[in-house]
Amino acid sequence: MADIFNIVLPVFIIVGLGYLACWREIINDTHVDALMKFALNFAVPALLFRAISTLDLHQHFSVDLLITYYGPALVCFWMGFIGARLFFKRDWQDCVVIGFCAFFSNQLFIGVPITERAYGAEALNANFAIISVHSLLCYGTGISVMEMVRARQGGRTLSKALRNILKGMFSNLLVLAISLGLFVNLAGIPVPNALGDSMDLLARTALPVALFAIGGVLRRYKPEGDTKTILYVSVLSIIVQPAMTYVVAHWIGLPELYMRAAVLSAAVAPGINTYMFATLYGRAMRVAASSVLLATGLSVLSISVWLILLG
Repeated sequence: MADIFNIVLPVFIIVGLGYLACWREIINDTHVDALMKFALNFAVPALLFRAISTLDLHQHFSVDLLITYYGPALVCFWMGFIGARLFFKRDWQDCVVIGFCAFFSNQLFIGVPITERAYGAEALNANFAIISVHSLLCYGTGISVMEMVRARQGGRTLSKALRNILKGMFSNLLVLAISLGLFVNLAGIPVPNALGDSMDLLARTALPVALFAIGGVLRRYKPEGDTKTILYVSVLSIIVQPAMTYVVAHWIGLPELYMRAAVLSAAVAPGINTYMFATLYGRAMRVAASSVLLATGLSVLSISVWLILLG
């Protein structure tokens, strides 16, 4: 339990510093937006590229593992999307963002260290296999559904919607960073040391800058009126998704080491990329930002329960 607190508590401290800085007017909304733009356009893409380009994708890549994790994750996306409309009467574009929040988990920053502490470094092969397609699949799904919704609301043709989907996918720096990382990895292209070291420096700033900026965002977007929606996202993310993953893992007969990694990855809170996705379209940003904070806190209990159940 102490190890889990040691992983999660720093997240709250950095978010709290961002909130405090805005509250005390040390920084303003313009500064927060600039920090988030830096994270979205530079630091996080560098982090994703370096992580994916150096992964061993051949040794432990498993179709059963991906089905076990992404089957329930996709179900949670649609539960978030449809539930936001049925239960909370949200605009359809907001529904896409809410579904994305229930879909995109904070695997890299919370899931990986918890898995390593609990089961050792060899268990991380499964985490890395999941992460290698995580942003591609999540952003691909989110952008595709969002563009279809926007096309329907705007009376645009299907062909124009498809063009917007492709444009959205290949103009998204996070997706491009992962795609390039996969290409470099599979092609065996060496990255020059100077370039790699520069990207590593950028990558190290990704988590603290983004979390600090989210703290400022939380000061701006208070949860009045969205509390039930935020709780709904949190329940889907840290309770429903890992429970379904556990059931599917047993149904498929996934090896125990892979099952543990998949379930713990599903049990972590939404990642900071959920807020980044919300800012791309300017929709449901308060829900996305607050869900990250609330679900991260609640995931301490969720992860603890799963660690006991998984042994």
